[in-house]
Amino acid sequence: MTTEAAPGAGHSGRGFDGFSPESLDLACRKFVIRRATEADVPALVALLGDDVLGATRESGTEEADVYARAFSLIDADPNQLLVAVTEIADQAEFAERTEPMGQAEPPGQTEPAVETETADQNHDGSTVVGTLQLSLLPSLSRRGALRLQIEAVRIGASAQGIGLGTAVFEWAHECGRRFGARLAQLTTDKSRTDAQRFYDRLGYVASHEGMKLPLD
Repeated sequence: MTTEAAPGAGHSGRGFDGFSPESLDLACRKFVIRRATEADVPALVALLGDDVLGATRESGTEEADVYARAFSLIDADPNQLLVAVTEIADQAEFAERTEPMGQAEPPGQTEPAVETETADQNHDGSTVVGTLQLSLLPSLSRRGALRLQIEAVRIGASAQGIGLGTAVFEWAHECGRRFGARLAQLTTDKSRTDAQRFYDRLGYVASHEGMKLPLD
């Protein structure tokens, strides 16, 4: 997949300053990868909660204020980019509002994704079908390398099986490069064996042992 230079190319600002939406044509369907808005939060939380592990972690609309506070913190941090992947029903209407990303071919292999039977439709006719969060992590290690952390990736059922997961990761890697990152990293639960095989195919290496400690 090829990605045209965006406003962040040769980036010298803060974090993801200058990011703009980009379009992706895949399997005769048009998707837009854009910064999430507060109005997207319910749909994004639904995606996060609609799998075996997510069902035990998320509370959905029952604690809307919790997610509203979290979104405010993410949105105010220039090093954070919460992404909404939307499918566009009226392609002509959005042709001039996004940066083209070229064609991406389906990988022909199963991708880990959330089984989501419903998706929220925005007032502009677009439907949220996926999400992920990118974080730029400054570090002194690796000679001051800026790291791209990729987390909370979900693709809904309506957009599964066409290679969208692979295309979104390819986009994320290129986005990280444009904003100065030299290393991409992620974590995945040990029980997600399908996801681990998927990341292996993308070139990720399980080089470290991840550890977590709840603080609440």
